[in-house]
Amino acid sequence: MPSKKALVRRPGPRLAEGLVTHIDREKIDVDVAVEQWEGYARALRAHGWETIEVDPADDCPDAVFVEDTVVMYRNVALIARSGAESRRPETAGVEEAVARLGCSVNWIWEPGTLDGGDVLKIGDTIYVGRGGRTNAAGVQQLRAAFEPLGARVVAVPVSKVLHLKSAVTALPDGTVVGHIPKMDVPSLFPRFLPVPEESGAHVVLLGRGKLLMSASAPKTAELYADLGHEPVVVDIDQFEKLEGCVTCLSVRLRELYA
Repeated sequence: MPSKKALVRRPGPRLAEGLVTHIDREKIDVDVAVEQWEGYARALRAHGWETIEVDPADDCPDAVFVEDTVVMYRNVALIARSGAESRRPETAGVEEAVARLGCSVNWIWEPGTLDGGDVLKIGDTIYVGRGGRTNAAGVQQLRAAFEPLGARVVAVPVSKVLHLKSAVTALPDGTVVGHIPKMDVPSLFPRFLPVPEESGAHVVLLGRGKLLMSASAPKTAELYADLGHEPVVVDIDQFEKLEGCVTCLSVRLRELYA
């Protein structure tokens, strides 16, 4: 049976100091952010996911965006090495968490850089964004880690947004969804559906046709519902002010060995 575990990490007191690169800085209400994070975690649990809290990293403002710290493929955890040097201390707690779950642990090494938000998996195809946080050496190391296990790694240019998954994610049938103004080369994806809102491009597959997505994309939610999916909407606007989205607030572990 597939596993349904999700690593999450509580927002720290320095959240408002988080990095922004492609948008203007806005004021963050940390108390509201904590409430929104709790709502996000509840939504995962309500749909059958076991949430596992990674140890806090309160000195790291961006640590709540736990997805950036590790890439999972089957039972293998590839510990990331962010292109943002200030984010590199975030990985220690995540490494401990995946090791406790019995994962085989590997690492991105210097000079490679890789953020987990740049990695989109669709079956055995792994798209990796080559952009501000992930360099060519990081792409090469990801390929070396996962291609021997049966993955096909496809590099994708990313220049208009922070991460690849800031621009695209995928529906349960493998169709890539994205907001075209934020994409570099939409034609790289064989099955592609444009969506009308930037945050509508971000979905987490909860299972049974349910899509976890942001409340800030109501038109896209209607589109998905019309296609037979069931949107599960959460308010994460405090994290969107830091270029966050529903994907980066958790690491979904779907293929852990029993």
